[in-house]
Amino acid sequence: METGSAENFERMGTLGIEEEFFVVDETGRPASGTDELVYENDPPGILADRVDHELFKFVIETQTPVIDSPAEAGDVLREVREALVSYAADHGYRIAAAGLHPAARWRELEHAEKPRYRSQLDRIRYPQHRNTTAGLHVHVGVDDADKATWVANELRWFLPIMLALSANSPYWNGFDTGLQSARAKVFEALPNTGMPTAFGSFEEFADFERLMVEQGSINDRGELWYDVRPHSGHGTVEVRTPDGQANPRRVAAFVEYVHALVEDLAARYEDGADPWAAYRSSGHGPRDGEEGYGHRRELLDENKWRAMRYGHDASFIDRDRSGTVDLGTVVDRECDRLGVEGLGELYGAESGADRQRRIRDEEGLDALCESLVL
Repeated sequence: METGSAENFERMGTLGIEEEFFVVDETGRPASGTDELVYENDPPGILADRVDHELFKFVIETQTPVIDSPAEAGDVLREVREALVSYAADHGYRIAAAGLHPAARWRELEHAEKPRYRSQLDRIRYPQHRNTTAGLHVHVGVDDADKATWVANELRWFLPIMLALSANSPYWNGFDTGLQSARAKVFEALPNTGMPTAFGSFEEFADFERLMVEQGSINDRGELWYDVRPHSGHGTVEVRTPDGQANPRRVAAFVEYVHALVEDLAARYEDGADPWAAYRSSGHGPRDGEEGYGHRRELLDENKWRAMRYGHDASFIDRDRSGTVDLGTVVDRECDRLGVEGLGELYGAESGADRQRRIRDEEGLDALCESLVL
């Protein structure tokens, strides 16, 4: 039974980045290359032991080594990506990135043979059979398990902000969904996904994790696919919200923001006289001297829906529930509050979903597929 431990939460502020990519052919269309790239050959250099695959044979995942500081993250990210592109090219493949590939038709694509995924296909059936998604996952080390759980709780309000800024998947199974992030909607059809409820302590989360494994709901802790979670194996808070991105500068902006958020919330946890008060009070919001909002999942689900539907044009129920706030105002507020710059660049640029639609309308599907290649 694979579950984690509170003892794994040892280091504060370290980073790890996981990216899911598409293996494509010379035309930029999905190609079943992961058997060759993951199993039949040895990935070189920084990719050694850091390349895996997902459910479909055209979706490949990379993991960075542990990164000690945000200043190093951009260089490590580029090194991993460049190594993957070169390695794929050596075997006749190319690499592309988005939340969903616009030319991927799930009924025509091969599923992986790995027993873990075969078990998921048998258990979950249709929702997993069609899961052609690719995302970005950011891990930030936290040095205390209860602190990590509280930080994950509080991070939930900020997740729709990241989704709106990352929205890069308007097309699924060959058609325009009308959404900015169809990936988010396709993925949350799986069990144990989406916006998690709040947990009152790490022990409560660990008990839930253990129960799900013991009762056969999941095979291992990795199948709790929530948008954020305390990762009981790595000792991190893991944010799993953004769509995949072809441009590494966009990835770096999300890494910068997630790291700053975790550091800020961790400091608030340490400074709060009773940081758990809001979670005992049915989400009343902070009173004087308290930290924490204790938001209900339903409110956060509404904000997530607004993000996946409207992307850059979304507005959200504000953190203090006093009204709504548009994405641009939130971005300005967060940049000023945390001293980050990347969010502003993301908001000021054309969104991934808008860019995909524009290229397809103006130049066609071939050009769109090519535009997603690294």
